[in-house]
Amino acid sequence: MAAPAHERVRIFGIRHHGPGSARSLVRALEDLRPDVVLVEGPPEADAIVGLAADPGMVPPVALLAHVVDGGEGRSAAFWPFAEFSPEWQAIRHALRAGVPVRFCDLPAAHHLAEAPDHDSVAEPDTGPAPEPDAEPDDRPNDRPDDGPDDGPDNGPDAAAAVRLDPLARLAEAAGYDDAERWWDDVVEHRGGGPAPFDAVAEAMAALRDHAPAPPADHVRREKRREAYMRRTVRRALKDGFERIAVVCGAWHVPAIAAALGPARSPGAPTAAGDDRTLRGLPAVRVALTWVPWSYGRLAARSGYGAGVTSPGWYHHLFAAPDRPIERWFTAVAAVLRVEDLPVSSAHVIEAVRLADALAALRGRPLAGLAEVTDATLAVLCEGADLPLELIQHRMVVGERLGAVPDGTPMVPLQRDLRDEQRRLRFHPSATAKELDLDLRRPVDLDRSRLLHRLRLLGVPWGEPGGSGRGKGTFRETWTLAWRPEFDVRLVESGAWGLTVRDAASARARALAAEAGGLTELTALAEQCLPADLGDALPAVMAALADRAAADTDVAHLMGALPALVRTLRYGDVRGTSAEPLRTVVDGLVVRVCVGLPAEVIGLDDDAARALLGRVDDVHGALSLLGDAEHTARWHGTLTTLIDRPGLHGLIEGRLTRLLLDAGLLDDAGGSPGGDDGRADVPADGDDGADRPAGGDDGRVGDSAGGSRPDRFAGGIGDRMARAVSAGTSPAHAAAWIEGFLSGGGLILVHDDRLLRLVDAWIAALPPESFAAVLPLLRRTFGTFEAPERRAIGERVARIGTASGRGSAAGESLDLERAAPAVRTVIGILGGPHGDSGRPRARSGSGDRSEPVRRGDSRRDDERERT
Repeated sequence: MAAPAHERVRIFGIRHHGPGSARSLVRALEDLRPDVVLVEGPPEADAIVGLAADPGMVPPVALLAHVVDGGEGRSAAFWPFAEFSPEWQAIRHALRAGVPVRFCDLPAAHHLAEAPDHDSVAEPDTGPAPEPDAEPDDRPNDRPDDGPDDGPDNGPDAAAAVRLDPLARLAEAAGYDDAERWWDDVVEHRGGGPAPFDAVAEAMAALRDHAPAPPADHVRREKRREAYMRRTVRRALKDGFERIAVVCGAWHVPAIAAALGPARSPGAPTAAGDDRTLRGLPAVRVALTWVPWSYGRLAARSGYGAGVTSPGWYHHLFAAPDRPIERWFTAVAAVLRVEDLPVSSAHVIEAVRLADALAALRGRPLAGLAEVTDATLAVLCEGADLPLELIQHRMVVGERLGAVPDGTPMVPLQRDLRDEQRRLRFHPSATAKELDLDLRRPVDLDRSRLLHRLRLLGVPWGEPGGSGRGKGTFRETWTLAWRPEFDVRLVESGAWGLTVRDAASARARALAAEAGGLTELTALAEQCLPADLGDALPAVMAALADRAAADTDVAHLMGALPALVRTLRYGDVRGTSAEPLRTVVDGLVVRVCVGLPAEVIGLDDDAARALLGRVDDVHGALSLLGDAEHTARWHGTLTTLIDRPGLHGLIEGRLTRLLLDAGLLDDAGGSPGGDDGRADVPADGDDGADRPAGGDDGRVGDSAGGSRPDRFAGGIGDRMARAVSAGTSPAHAAAWIEGFLSGGGLILVHDDRLLRLVDAWIAALPPESFAAVLPLLRRTFGTFEAPERRAIGERVARIGTASGRGSAAGESLDLERAAPAVRTVIGILGGPHGDSGRPRARSGSGDRSEPVRRGDSRRDDERERT
């Protein structure tokens, strides 16, 4: 005759992700030797639970349930497991012993059919698809940061407080003000002794009996879950199992045990009542698989409802039961030494002593995380917060990312990505790391294409770095960090194709059809080319051409041009064809040049500043493009604008600087032809073909062989003098200066006349005007680098002194002593030796050096006499 149900069933109420609970559970299961193990989780996972015994399954991992055929409700849910999770240890024990494992929670088909509510804990920064934990509020310590309820001990708020964090009430009754510390002391830090499960079950029964009634919707949800748990237990009894182990959240223990008592009360749940509770539940078709998880996502701070504050610390407590404090400090010292911080063995010894002393003073059985952290800060980090933050990130939370075996069920898109990662030796990691790709190498080029394609699919495994383009168009810098929720994105993106390339191409075509503006289309085109999506590029280009032809807003056209030019440039480097873009770019340049004059009329300060940014972007884009015809057309447009009456000072100053840097304005102080205003034009028939196309900052210069506007009559000094003259309002003058210097302040370091003009203008301002323009000037000069500001200040300090005048006129230089050094430098740079290597003499009346004319012996003789 079979034993009574309550003798055949043993219920273990555990705390999810608790190392003490896991260790106690392992001992209890070894003593019980059950013939079936029931674990809280979705029963659809029974078919794949055997994969937990595969050597390739390395926790932390998670069961992922996702909707297959759509429908209302949630799209996916996770059930995470760590090495120190009691459920994981129960599963591994059953698989080692060769006994069945069954999940006993409400099926995922019903769970995902429910509309998202407060129990759906969306992961932060994961996009539009919610990834909730499976019923996070079933955990006895869901919200470890929530303290005991301060309100009256009745009503829905009090009920929610008890339900969300029952440990807080137990800790409060035990005289603790921290539920985490109480649980660690009584459970997690236990080295031996009797198992705590009976005491936990009794405490939970008392809490359930005295807790205020929760909200009605919460009651319905909990009744369904616990009804299904009891149904699973009854099925195991019916199947003839004699030793049934049930591993579930401690809160549910009284509800399951109530149906198994030797003398059930009249109100105890019955099988018929549970069937009525579960009848007619909404359901969707779901699929389950295993996916890698990370300790960062297991932490409570990630938004995971059942998370713990210190996954790395809990993993250490479970993996190192022997002398855990000593081993912890040894590992901390190793981490700090890797960062070149001096930590000796004496530091470790003192830290252990301090942690033990703090635990004794605080009445704790073992030094906990608080004591260990205090000792680490005081001894190993010597009071510095930054090393402590490093330990918090790398060890207390941890950087571990799990792995799943190849036999795990996956959608084709996931399988293709895994194959690509293996082919490219490109393995994911939860730790953010920098990756520098050289696109001239085939393997790096394929890695770049894979990262760009994944970004199109909403899987930002890699974030482009800001410094990659500064190293040349053949280099890319990425920051890589894999997040578990990316697997959900891959599952959702499986509808676009079976491979990453096909899915990205289909997604790009769909985005092109749905794009609402020119900026979106240009950004999409910029993504398609580096992703090498030749199949999708024609559709994107057709949509882009149609939208560009219909868009009459010059601001939109100027905003779209830089992205298209970058795409053209990247297309050349990657060896992919970008000819469809050339026609679009040609048309945009013409339309921008035609429409810009009308765009600069009647601008206020905000509009002028916005236009300034767009002008700089277009100027830089055309510099990158290097097309002589487009460059000449752009310069011609700027030429027509610079003397337009009523032009905003910010725009006028910026256009003046752009034309000066392009060589289209004389940089002398007076008119061309004068001794002090001689234009720096080529002599002896030199047509300027050797002039560089741009400076270090990428600005366009004279294009070899291309036409360009003639130089202006009048130097930059005269233009600045007019801009800051007494007849100009201080606000306009300050805006002109800001626009002119927005490209950098080095021009004031190298051009003494311009510096003197700015200094004289500021000195002549009346007090009220000075107070008005000072914020503008501070904003302008605040954008300069510190060395630039220092050099400008030093030159201003010398204005009016003999050294300042000598420096300006070149009178303090000993030309004979400087000539050998100049010849040596010219020789190193590959230039000719001889007289051309002598320092250039400065004109007696001007403030700049005269150009050295090759073959001008008379000037050489004059220079020798000087």
